[in-house]
Amino acid sequence: MEMINAAAPALPVLVFSDPDGTLLDHLDYGCEAARPGLARLKELGAGLVLASSKTAAKIRPLQQDMGLTHRPAIVENGAGVLWPNAIEEGGDCYQRLRSMLSTLPPGFVGFVDLTDQEVAQKTGLSLEQAALAKQRRFSEPGLWTGSEDGLQAFLSAVAGAALNARHGGRFLTLSCGKTKADAMKDIIGHLTPARTLALGDAPNDSEMIRATDQGVIIANPDGPLHPPLPAPSRGADSQNN
Repeated sequence: MEMINAAAPALPVLVFSDPDGTLLDHLDYGCEAARPGLARLKELGAGLVLASSKTAAKIRPLQQDMGLTHRPAIVENGAGVLWPNAIEEGGDCYQRLRSMLSTLPPGFVGFVDLTDQEVAQKTGLSLEQAALAKQRRFSEPGLWTGSEDGLQAFLSAVAGAALNARHGGRFLTLSCGKTKADAMKDIIGHLTPARTLALGDAPNDSEMIRATDQGVIIANPDGPLHPPLPAPSRGADSQNN
């Protein structure tokens, strides 16, 4: 399937950004403060790829609002990629994930286990947006309701089942193996930019930030701390904000 126009000019910079708390206000999900930066990227001929734990159903309206429907987007924490003219199908990934959850230690409550109203209450989303957030293809976000010791046992069992667990700003998300960094590498391989930049405010952005030429951590005083980042490799920069 043809997803990228091979005749398109090479991008001088390709930016990968988590939306919530980075491009979007963490409280009202607005992007007004980011619009001057978006305009500047357009002037420079740079590309912008949204990299999110959100579903394709939620990312597409954001792309439309920001004028980014001609770019791919990373969805469900990297477990899938939304291409301009097509979306990767999850196949049996989500069904396998839910089946595996039934064999893991109890304590994880996924979005699918909640009503639209409960998801809206826990996320601050409207009922319509909450329903879209439950339309999963590759991953399951949710809340840990058990003890800290129970969480460590759960995470060990997740790893043993060849699943990924990522802490975002508020939720724990399980997926079938791919990360934002994996999806980013796939997109870079298609678009071949001269330079890459990644921005994020949550621990689930760390691998993506480390894998680009320059990474920027956006402070999130209400979220979990980022794990320590290693020193930048030769020829790459790392910047903490």
